[in-house]
Amino acid sequence: MSRVVVIGAGLAGLVAANRLAAGGAKVVLLSKGLGGLQLGQGTIDVFGYAPERVSNPIRTVQALPGTHPYTRVGATNLLAGLAYLKELVPDLLVGDPEANYQLPTAVGAIRPTCLAQPSMVAGNLGAGDRVVIVGLRQLKDFHPQLVAENLARTDLPSGGRAKVRHLLVDFPAREGEIDSSALTYARAFDDPGVRERFARAFIGELESDEIVGLPAVLGVSDPNAWRHVAEKLGHPVFEIPLPPPSVPGIRLNEALTASAKAAGVRFVPGTRVFDFRASDRRVGSVTIAVEPAGREFAADAFVLAGGGFESGALELDSHGRVRETLFGLPLEGADAVPLIHGDYWGGEQPLFTVGVRVGSDLKPLDASGKPVYDNLWAAGGIIAGSAGWAEKCGDGIALASAMAAADSILKELS
Repeated sequence: MSRVVVIGAGLAGLVAANRLAAGGAKVVLLSKGLGGLQLGQGTIDVFGYAPERVSNPIRTVQALPGTHPYTRVGATNLLAGLAYLKELVPDLLVGDPEANYQLPTAVGAIRPTCLAQPSMVAGNLGAGDRVVIVGLRQLKDFHPQLVAENLARTDLPSGGRAKVRHLLVDFPAREGEIDSSALTYARAFDDPGVRERFARAFIGELESDEIVGLPAVLGVSDPNAWRHVAEKLGHPVFEIPLPPPSVPGIRLNEALTASAKAAGVRFVPGTRVFDFRASDRRVGSVTIAVEPAGREFAADAFVLAGGGFESGALELDSHGRVRETLFGLPLEGADAVPLIHGDYWGGEQPLFTVGVRVGSDLKPLDASGKPVYDNLWAAGGIIAGSAGWAEKCGDGIALASAMAAADSILKELS
């Protein structure tokens, strides 16, 4: 059985690990933290802005210029990744790559996303929809009046506006607690009895035909918690994700982690990969930082999926030089002058597109276009060419590149 080491526990790392294990590889996943999914919205962004709001993400991807990461991994891998992810978490994500949802945020704006959790999709509003945003007095990270008033004056992407009001409900997550986190509430709402009491607390204040918007705290482990609340209220319900840590993100992370473990992936969390051995253009092992002298993990193939600047996989020093911090891979775009320009309201900063150049098989390339190492692949935010946070395409790139890398590895090792 071939051995593969995946570095990183975000979306790219977890999808690659699942795919590799399902293909028969013996997979070890190394990560220094819990991964970035728990900081996100629990949805999958394929393409949100180009630069105008995108309604059909896959069509936008197919029309991109050759410098974009999507053109290197291909729309085929993106579509395969979206389908595969929905298979891995069948109760947790819905959507169509040809139609973005347009969902309310925790400040009452509208954000485009491709795949969403079923508990969110009733928030894909149309003109004239009547909405009530319900907050919890003890949850300080969600302000229903702010959401309602901003949403009421926002022109919907489909045209027109919704009619929105707000309610504030006195409902502590735990008896006597006056300041609870979203996760504390979510754990409480895993209990059907708590959900029933919650519905009774404000059902009498709802008006006919209203859609109920709630903070995204309707359970962590029970995927049907939101359905139970909607049934008890007799109204459609949608969740609005909150600032990190994100309960929907935790749900997605836990589901993908459980799937990987069930497929036989071995997780080694809380350990930074800081060194490697290589010879004859092949990586032999990587070393994690444990006492007394580190621990090596040898493998036949390696996937670098540790993110970019946000995770420390890319680093900018005080002299304006960027480096990839583990393998010392050459970087595309690192020679732009200046990497950070002084016009705050001007064009995108070139720094945000710096990353590793990859081939169609997702192997990092050197200046001549040859693989730096014959058994090293890259996936996710480390790949050059896109400001994923601005275009809202980082999740799709992570998915497509993870699929392409995993399938390339399985083909080579077969």
